[in-house]
Amino acid sequence: MKIGFLGLGIMGRPMALNLIKGGHQLVVWARRPASLVPLTEAGAQAGSSPADVARQVDVVISMVADAPDVAQVMHGEKGVAEGAQPGLVAVDMSTIAPAAARDIATQMQARGVDFVDAPVSGGEVGAVAGTLSIMAGGSVAAFAKAKPAFECMGKNIVHVGDSGAGQVAKACNQIVTGMGVMAVAEAMCFAKKAGADPAKVREALLGGFAYSKILENHGQRMLDRNFKPGFKSWMHQKDLNIVMQSAHELGLMLPGSAMTAQMFNAMVGSGLGEEDSIAVLKLLEKLSGQQ
Repeated sequence: MKIGFLGLGIMGRPMALNLIKGGHQLVVWARRPASLVPLTEAGAQAGSSPADVARQVDVVISMVADAPDVAQVMHGEKGVAEGAQPGLVAVDMSTIAPAAARDIATQMQARGVDFVDAPVSGGEVGAVAGTLSIMAGGSVAAFAKAKPAFECMGKNIVHVGDSGAGQVAKACNQIVTGMGVMAVAEAMCFAKKAGADPAKVREALLGGFAYSKILENHGQRMLDRNFKPGFKSWMHQKDLNIVMQSAHELGLMLPGSAMTAQMFNAMVGSGLGEEDSIAVLKLLEKLSGQQ
């Protein structure tokens, strides 16, 4: 299958490379020409715009920062809709608000393009390994056409429902992972302040009901003081802002999400926005007088 890929950042670059490894022909575009180099060296063809990419492919995928960026590459000037050929399926794998995904789907359908929102979970590690969890919203037919591409990038691939349903699932994911990171960071701080070895405490917790992938993976990274970004704090702040905006629209009380969102606001405000979200440990340590 011939696939287009728009956006080649921390997540997009390895995802696109996995499509090439999966045997698909790839046409790529990015705002920064330098971002294209690793893909063209791997055999991808460079497009001059999202519209140019769309003219050449069966499925086009975007992985960009936020809803305005998705709207621009999909139905803005020189966007996907402008170059779309009959039968094109457009997929966005960014994390945006469910309402924004539904609006973009409506805009694309009016231009004759079937749209799928398919955000991912798994961070840079999952993107590189091709083990992302992919949550898709859109028509059954469009999901089926995009699925061979999804299978190159992820392992847990779920068609959640109609347009916007993928983004609802991703918002739920960010609630669980955001509070999970906070819980593990608080446990590590508590253990240290109370005079126990945090590494031994984590080892004990891994064998009981407190086990989680966050405790296993991120807990070890906290012990190693490895704050190299796989998922930057400002990105988790953005995602939890989406959660709180959507909760406000629904009249829904989410006190844990609200508190976690405020902590990530503080992360960005204190200059930790470019570090991994697990650097919330640093903020908790500072607030509790730990070195």
